[in-house]
Amino acid sequence: QVQLVESGGGLVQPGGSLRLSCAASGSIFSIDAVGWYRQAPEKEREWVATSGGSTNYADSVKGRFTISRDNDKNTVYLQMNSLKPEDTAVYYCFATIQRMRGGPQFNYWGQGTQVTVSS
Repeated sequence: QVQLVESGGGLVQPGGSLRLSCAASGSIFSIDAVGWYRQAPEKEREWVATSGGSTNYADSVKGRFTISRDNDKNTVYLQMNSLKPEDTAVYYCFATIQRMRGGPQFNYWGQGTQVTVSS
């Protein structure tokens, strides 16, 4: 079993900052790509950022959000600065995980954490 558990969401005023965390646990041999998506009410899930062979960001968050990872802790972070009301969404992390040497890779998802940007 593999679990991804997110934390760090909450209510913040426009211009504020939050840092999301996503910790992977369970039977893990290696983690390849990690990243974040978000879904606002009545909208489709939207890609935010990925860290793998390279680091990439959606244009809407570039320069404001930073993705990082601690491989020793199997944890990925999303530092969100200069938050805007349009950043309000449920944020989901994902990780591409190999559970055993030579085995296949699968994508795993967290349960989501709510971020609300409002005055």
